[in-house]
Amino acid sequence: MATQGRTGKKKKKRGCGGCLFFLLPLLLVAAGFSGWAWWRVQHPFQGYPGSERLVTIAPGTSASLAITHLESEGVLADARLARLYLRFRMGNRPIQAGEYRFRGPLNTEQVLGKLIRGDVINILVTLVEGMTLEETADKLADSKLGRREVLLDLMRSPELIADLDPDAKDLEGYLLPETYSFAPKTDEKVVVATIAKTFHTRYEHQILPLRDRHPDRTLRQIVTLASIVEKEAKMPTERPIIAGVYSNRVNRHIGLAADPTVIYALKKLGRWDGNIHKADLQVDSPYNTYRYAGLPPGPICSPGLASLIAAADPADVPYLYFVSRNDGTHVFSSTLEEHNRNVEIWQKRYWREKRAHGG
Repeated sequence: MATQGRTGKKKKKRGCGGCLFFLLPLLLVAAGFSGWAWWRVQHPFQGYPGSERLVTIAPGTSASLAITHLESEGVLADARLARLYLRFRMGNRPIQAGEYRFRGPLNTEQVLGKLIRGDVINILVTLVEGMTLEETADKLADSKLGRREVLLDLMRSPELIADLDPDAKDLEGYLLPETYSFAPKTDEKVVVATIAKTFHTRYEHQILPLRDRHPDRTLRQIVTLASIVEKEAKMPTERPIIAGVYSNRVNRHIGLAADPTVIYALKKLGRWDGNIHKADLQVDSPYNTYRYAGLPPGPICSPGLASLIAAADPADVPYLYFVSRNDGTHVFSSTLEEHNRNVEIWQKRYWREKRAHGG
């Protein structure tokens, strides 16, 4: 019996033309999305009114939450794209907490770069010449640079200046008046150390070379003299002259009779009421230069660099006295007779006439 052979039809292979038909639009969509996303993160964006926006990133905030916050503040255009950009284009580097200032349109990379670098807003504080330890602590605390009590405790320790002045009891006189810049939330120790270090730097470069002319005087004597000059001198040109006057009095063992030292003594005793009374000139304090000859035991304030330079190299003058003209300048004299005459003209007569004219 003959058997019938198995016959079949060959299947046709399906071509890939159909796949491309479906794949091509997806590729185009993906390419379009990528291009749009790239443009979105690179294109400068500003979604807030005004010229700038201040944003605070609290300590411990994750990058994801910080980015969401920046989007809500109008600094970033798209938080989701910013997260992807941070992760895949910027190595997912950590961000820094702090207060940031964003000005004008910025692209995603510029915004994230500020967070990574920690370009926070620094606090500028100006310590003016003539401030005492307590006034300096008040200024720093008012500028949000620490707690007053902590700052004062640090300033009342001589540790940061002991290498230059082993006799120092605290940092009075050594907190150099300048404008300082600190990041928000800077530790009080760093704040005080920075100010004291600035004194070290200025001393080394601008005061120490002048000491060669007066090698017999210690740094403490220079700073103490400078602090009195700071309180007395108003005109820059008079600082070296006033320093010269006081140096002459010290050398001759004559009391300085400097009102600012009496005021400082009264403040330390809690008795300063804003005016010097006749009885105050007899207060028993080593800072009372009416009672005790020579320099007081230490600085009465923080002198500025100009006063420090004047005290380190006083003018060579014959004067022993000076009296105010009531306009910021002084009249200088070499003898008590001249001085008494100047006092009569520029103090007694001046104020009599002023009162007579209703001044």
